[in-house]
Amino acid sequence: MTALMTAFVGGLGPDWERQEVDVPVPRPGQLLIRVRAAGLNRADLHMLHGTYNPGGKRRPTFTAGMELAGEVAVVGDGVEGFDIGDRVMGTTLGAFARFALVDHRHVVAVPASLAWTDAAALPVGLTTEHDALVTQAGFRPGQIVLVTGGSSGVGLVGVQLAKALGASRVIATTTSASKVDAVLGAGADHVVDTSRELLGTAVIALTDGVGVDVALDHVGGELVDELLAATRPLGTIVNIGRLGGSSATIDLDKLAFRRIRLIGTTFSIRTAEERGEVASALATEVLPALADGRIRPIVDSVFAFDDAHLAADRLRSNEAIGKIVLEMPVGD
Repeated sequence: MTALMTAFVGGLGPDWERQEVDVPVPRPGQLLIRVRAAGLNRADLHMLHGTYNPGGKRRPTFTAGMELAGEVAVVGDGVEGFDIGDRVMGTTLGAFARFALVDHRHVVAVPASLAWTDAAALPVGLTTEHDALVTQAGFRPGQIVLVTGGSSGVGLVGVQLAKALGASRVIATTTSASKVDAVLGAGADHVVDTSRELLGTAVIALTDGVGVDVALDHVGGELVDELLAATRPLGTIVNIGRLGGSSATIDLDKLAFRRIRLIGTTFSIRTAEERGEVASALATEVLPALADGRIRPIVDSVFAFDDAHLAADRLRSNEAIGKIVLEMPVGD
């Protein structure tokens, strides 16, 4: 008889529905994880609305959730380096459930010092920001980094990562004066409130007329044109998110005359092998910084697993500072 588990399923209506579904069985190369906590992301809401379709989503209905922390329950055939009971965190579709399948290349070890709810707040942010900053932008220690949407869950990770890897200065943006202190607390040297200041003018003043070397853009929309003015000649802008909209009008003269690289990035169309390379890249610099506290999880709130709808409402409110996390019942 097939074992059943509780999961939140999307694709049946405007919100997730709690259902009893089969406990999945790992295929070769996979791990079955007993989920202890799971993080919420904007993409979870976009999937409900049908505006985001990650590579692992192959059916109209799906078990929701994209990042988790938990213990290895079953090791699939051909997987080496993992044992039952290992503490891991990683990314996979299907995290809002008692058990989840994950490609073994898409998880990393959880430092012993981290609680489950802290670990679940990190996988998407760490992989997204390290890939954008280091792999895509070619960041080098000593450079100046700008993080737009710096008060978002992923943006706060980007601020910390840039500082941990040796940025000489980190400038971040927010549109809420109430969130400035949180962004400064994450390590930003300066915070620009783009609801009150023009980003390009403010950043040029903060950098003695030079501009930033790398901009990690989580906002998109009309702010992109201001980013061109804020980035130094031969600098790099990596667009990661579109909190401000997916369309932008830019001055191509600024782009050309300043010879700026404008890069777009997403994980939705990457292969499993590519996502595995992104996860493995964390081992050299990021995991040590996490273990010694230079990078720390910033958790806005923790909700019981059964309260996933309340957690989604908190995310929709745009009031959160840091990640919103679901916690599985103790003893499950």
